[in-house]
Amino acid sequence: MLLVLWVILLPVLGCSAQEGGDSSASASEADSEKPKRPAPRFELKGVDGRPIALADHRGKPVVLDFWATWCVPCIYQVPELNAFWGIHRAANDVAVIGVAVDVEGASVVAPWIEEKGVEYQIAIGDEGLAREFGVMGFPTLAIINSDGDIESLHVGLIEVEELERLVAPLLGSSEAQEPAL
Repeated sequence: MLLVLWVILLPVLGCSAQEGGDSSASASEADSEKPKRPAPRFELKGVDGRPIALADHRGKPVVLDFWATWCVPCIYQVPELNAFWGIHRAANDVAVIGVAVDVEGASVVAPWIEEKGVEYQIAIGDEGLAREFGVMGFPTLAIINSDGDIESLHVGLIEVEELERLVAPLLGSSEAQEPAL
């Protein structure tokens, strides 16, 4: 019975990054009370081999999605992030970067992103970088402000409306943009 419950809850809660990881629905509220800390700097290779650096996006908010091809809930995050990216792509006011933590690298990630129709940048990372950001499960979104500080972490699935609500204050607007359907 416990196994059946686990199989049902896994897509809702997310994939654990490590044994004993907290897969709570949202860490945003807890993080909002903590002092902001600088996001760890990184330069990773994209699936195409080109470098992707967090510093390249200084001056605008960044949404980092830590995920893995073996993580079932990560599949469901792609359409939401595609929709969010679609809203912000033309204005170029927010960067969206997926950070794949698969140890096999681009050889497994590239076919996955093609199959799932990912439209935003994908970098090949690892669990070490995820831990530096405080990631405890997948998918986890790290929302970084224009100064390079981590604003919040969100563990588990997030819908475009909630993501808009979290990013809106970083854009200087009080209301989230309406998602294009």
